[in-house]
Amino acid sequence: MMRESSQPLAGLRKRIARLAVTDGPASRQAEGWLASGHAGFDAALGGGLAIGKTHEFFAADALDGTSAAAFAALLALRTPGKAPLIWLRSADAAGRSGHIYAPGIAELGGDPDRLLLVETPDPKMLLACANDAIRCAGSAAVIVESWGKFPLLDLTAGRRLALGARDAGTTLLMLRLNAVPAPSVAETRWGVAAAASRALEANAPGAPAFDLELLRWRAGPAGGRWRLDWNHDENRFGEPALSGTLLPLPARRAAVPHGAAAA
Repeated sequence: MMRESSQPLAGLRKRIARLAVTDGPASRQAEGWLASGHAGFDAALGGGLAIGKTHEFFAADALDGTSAAAFAALLALRTPGKAPLIWLRSADAAGRSGHIYAPGIAELGGDPDRLLLVETPDPKMLLACANDAIRCAGSAAVIVESWGKFPLLDLTAGRRLALGARDAGTTLLMLRLNAVPAPSVAETRWGVAAAASRALEANAPGAPAFDLELLRWRAGPAGGRWRLDWNHDENRFGEPALSGTLLPLPARRAAVPHGAAAA
């Protein structure tokens, strides 16, 4: 049986309490929706992603891991107030999916000071820390970044995480990289791919853009697709610009099947 408290998070809990003292659980919704800002996307889901639930994000193929991570982070950082976002990943994650770059988050309009990064030595500790972090009611959201199959995350472990998220009113975002969807208790499951962005003035690189596919939704039908462009000035996702040159994506290999029919 996994311990209820893991030592790496002992100090983290104290830091969350300090950061959230003026803008913590009392100032955020324990239920409701985490809205993207994209009107059509949010309306289709009844308001956005349900708070206090588990949501899974899969990269459409091996080249989209960074896009999936960026989308999950930007969405989580839209939570109001100053409550911290906890990002859990294994110590070797940087070599697989890259480093998390605080100035880049700030450039996109997010507040990197809200991001608390916890790196664990192995998947077992990653899951233990996830169970602790999701019960820290002072956090805005928890992202758990895993690589590959992650066999420890079975249905029993998933239910335990889901109950913790529900009880604390914390949104849990499972970032599943280099993995194929499998049965889970997640409220929603998404496929995320990079979309071609639109050039800005003087042919400057455009804002991040994402293609999303709803692979599973416990509360309704799956199969919806959206393109969401990030607006760093308004700190939200929105519709793509109506004009401007599309910046092409590099040649891509065939996408790995999502397994959308997985229960």
